[in-house]
Amino acid sequence: MVEIMTTNRRLGLTLTILAGFVLGIQIGQGQTQSRPQRSSQQALTLILEGAKKQLTNPAQYSQTYYRIAYPGGDVPSDRGACTDVIIRAFRNAGYDLQKLVHEDAGRRNYPAIGRRRDSNIDHRRCRNLIVWFRAHAAELSLRTDGKHIENFRPGHVVFWKLPNGLDHVGIVSDKKNRRGVPYVIHNIWQTAEEDVLLSYRLVAHFRFPR
Repeated sequence: MVEIMTTNRRLGLTLTILAGFVLGIQIGQGQTQSRPQRSSQQALTLILEGAKKQLTNPAQYSQTYYRIAYPGGDVPSDRGACTDVIIRAFRNAGYDLQKLVHEDAGRRNYPAIGRRRDSNIDHRRCRNLIVWFRAHAAELSLRTDGKHIENFRPGHVVFWKLPNGLDHVGIVSDKKNRRGVPYVIHNIWQTAEEDVLLSYRLVAHFRFPR
């Protein structure tokens, strides 16, 4: 009888340890897929790094709708729209905008999302990203005159309205032109680092994390 009780206690202890171990793994995975604990500067550095990595094998611009995995899904690496530059750069820092936007759209109004959320495309639309950034990032000044241009720091996210009325987005680079205006990594024909910050009408400027 004593031996049976001892065995049961050992079994119970083993199961408790295993349950704690599994829970720890799940929590760790959740942090990786949502919001890792990083300082703002660490995150910005990794975001910029993720954007620059995309310059090695530039993706050709494509607005094609793809069915992708969730979470962590991505379109083919040689294809992408302007928003895919942001998505891939943020993943380099551990932030999955696909998951973050999809979950947030269940809690607040996203005008560009209909009655049913679609994890294949919702996070790939500029209007949806602007809603998410306004809720979770620091929205900064759009002024570019004088020293205000210095407020556009590497890793920041900027949105424009193009002359044809379409939305566009890119990531501020650490490279600058002779006037001190930073280049932007974006995809309007293919992923590129170009001197275009002041080429289009700026409509939003964010720093994430706040």
